[in-house]
Amino acid sequence: MTGRQWAWALLPGALLFGLVVAVTQTGLLDRLRGAFPPVEELTVERVTLAPGLISLAVVNGGPEPVTIAQVSVDEAFRQFTMAPSTTLNRLGRATIAIPYAWVQDEAHLVTLLTSTGLTFEHPIPLAVETPTTDSSSLGLLTLIGIFVGVLPVAVGLLFLPLISRLPEDRFEVMLALTAGLLIFLGVEALFEALETAAEVPAAFQGTALVLLGSLGAFLTLQLASPGAPFQTGADGRLAAGWFIALGIGLHNLGEGLAIGAAYAIGEAALSAFLVTGFMIHNTTEGLAIVAPVAKDHPRLTTLAGMAALAGLPTIVGAWIGGLAFTPTLATLFIAVGVGAIAQVVALLFRMFSRSGEGIWRPSIAGGVLAGLAIMYVTGLLVR
Repeated sequence: MTGRQWAWALLPGALLFGLVVAVTQTGLLDRLRGAFPPVEELTVERVTLAPGLISLAVVNGGPEPVTIAQVSVDEAFRQFTMAPSTTLNRLGRATIAIPYAWVQDEAHLVTLLTSTGLTFEHPIPLAVETPTTDSSSLGLLTLIGIFVGVLPVAVGLLFLPLISRLPEDRFEVMLALTAGLLIFLGVEALFEALETAAEVPAAFQGTALVLLGSLGAFLTLQLASPGAPFQTGADGRLAAGWFIALGIGLHNLGEGLAIGAAYAIGEAALSAFLVTGFMIHNTTEGLAIVAPVAKDHPRLTTLAGMAALAGLPTIVGAWIGGLAFTPTLATLFIAVGVGAIAQVVALLFRMFSRSGEGIWRPSIAGGVLAGLAIMYVTGLLVR
């Protein structure tokens, strides 16, 4: 670029900077605020319980500084310490430590009172001691991840001999069924991401984070796909299998987060029944991975690699969820899984469009509907 082009490129930014300085440094904003009370936002990202102690990780997601003046637990004011300071600037984070003899398996209510008199309540629905970061807790989370994520995918791969013997028209139906499975997973994850986004501090814009994570993952995978290998032949089907495994793996990362977070707060949802339900539900993921490559008789090492790519992120997600869960992180991870699954679904429909017929011919429509129905029925076991 020439000097004149650079000047025209930098001019809007320079003018905008000047306007920002004029607004923020001349007292104009203070005059606009007038006598109105400040707008305060405070979000509790994580609660940690230890014997005789409640700790809250909080973040200021509002435009104004927030000062915590008092803290009450179960409607009684308690002594507390707050680090690094009792005042949080915009996007500031702090940890509030409250000495309190909480009761195992009972509900408690923590209320934060700011210097302006505004209160922020955070319920603790079920009080249990937060697992510490040690080999025992990591081992248990790993075991849960294996049973919920890794083993079901591996079991689903055992559909390979059946699918490989199907005639071509029924094989196409199986691919469409795979698309139905993934569409259900993607939509389910999208609603989960939007629900989690509601708990994200306002400044981090939870809904925008869902858009950024999902669309970012979709476009990143689009850039990574060269296009031509996905159109025809065994190489294209193998690439589709790997991309499906990647998409499911990113989805399972978010699923692991939810499992780990539930474990950390002691929810009864981690019962043997729920784990069994997740295993049955996630077995369909192995079916989705193996469907495109079944006709090509892939090596055992290839199948093992796909199973690892799809299942192991469940363990990583369980670690993060159990030991360092935040709504912001969960929203981003789940959204990334949504975008990855959307890219895989788009890939499958590009495969369907290779023939001269329309995409939504009866065999494809029937297969997609069957996939949706299977996911719905198995999903009943985890609700």
